[in-house]
Amino acid sequence: MRRILSSLAALAFCLALVVPAPAAEKPLTFGMLLVGPYNDKGYSQAQYEGGKYVEAHLPGAKMLYLDKLNPADRPGVTVPQVVDDLAAKGATLIFAGSDDMKDGIREAAEQHPELTFVHISGDDALTGKAPKNLGNVFSKMEYAKMMAGFSAAMTTKTGKIGFLGPLINDETRRLADAAYLGARYAWEKVRGQKAGDLSFKVTWIGFWFNIPGVTSDPNQVAGSFFDQGYDVVISGIDTPEALTVAAARRKAGADVHALPYDYKDACASAPEACLGVPYFNWGPALLPIVKDVAAGAWKSDFVWLAPDFAALNDPDKSPVGFLPGQGLSSENKKALDQFTADLGSGKVNLFAGPLAYQDGTVFVPAGRTATDKELWFCPQLLHGMEGASASK
Repeated sequence: MRRILSSLAALAFCLALVVPAPAAEKPLTFGMLLVGPYNDKGYSQAQYEGGKYVEAHLPGAKMLYLDKLNPADRPGVTVPQVVDDLAAKGATLIFAGSDDMKDGIREAAEQHPELTFVHISGDDALTGKAPKNLGNVFSKMEYAKMMAGFSAAMTTKTGKIGFLGPLINDETRRLADAAYLGARYAWEKVRGQKAGDLSFKVTWIGFWFNIPGVTSDPNQVAGSFFDQGYDVVISGIDTPEALTVAAARRKAGADVHALPYDYKDACASAPEACLGVPYFNWGPALLPIVKDVAAGAWKSDFVWLAPDFAALNDPDKSPVGFLPGQGLSSENKKALDQFTADLGSGKVNLFAGPLAYQDGTVFVPAGRTATDKELWFCPQLLHGMEGASASK
């Protein structure tokens, strides 16, 4: 018996010498291009933390990032230049974080066919402009914006809701429209108020966040809303000025609220003024992409991710979420929970017709629901909204 065991041990030793051990998982370095500061408590920080999530959940993954990639903070710096630098540092996958990087990331992808590029937002893979190494990913924030609009309309005492918008494009019009649809539903269907008694006004600042001397000051725009009797402001910009101004007004005795945007913990700076925050959860959206690239299985595609309504605020599941704020009453929170459940089940479909654009032209006829493509390419605000649908 001992001789048999000794022979088996010797055989195992010999096999260990001739059979190579499984190769260690190849590390993957990815680049993240952020339009604003990585710690802006908004859009860019949500993407930065999404990248950190990937690092934590995929052994060997490493993120390189450059923030404040915009003409004001980095004049003369182009997306292709930054990609050249990231490639030299070993990045084989590049995420471009902002819609305004569309032309730059396409140019970089054409210059670097050996790399993989994913534009967070954008639609080159949908329109056919993308080279085979460039894809798009975004999340259906529209549903969380509906929840923001619903919360605003359930709370307002004046019937006047302001929307603090960034620049004007398909994405920002679409999100403002979604917030309005949520507000209109709460105002008419839940509160039983007349449609004509709801005022929903959009004011655009000109960029994703404040650039002194270039954009309108979001602090002044939010303050102007409150001065005109708007008692809830929904933010569509990357940074939390709407909430900051609302908190200052509350300290002065005004009964006003705001809803920040993009970042899960945005309410923390002024919880009593905050009705809630619609936010991006980029970790579970980006992780499958990085895994596919690492495995050599990635292919160019246009991906528009829906919320996981059954796990809306689970950090490992839903790509978008909505966290109710301290300023939302318990009664209105219950109404919001029901509205969210109805959105998830399809009982409430706010993209069903009839819907019309601001100029009266038909968006969605009665008896039909808007397709994803009709939603994505959004040329106007909706009928019933105030504000510009296009830049002058």
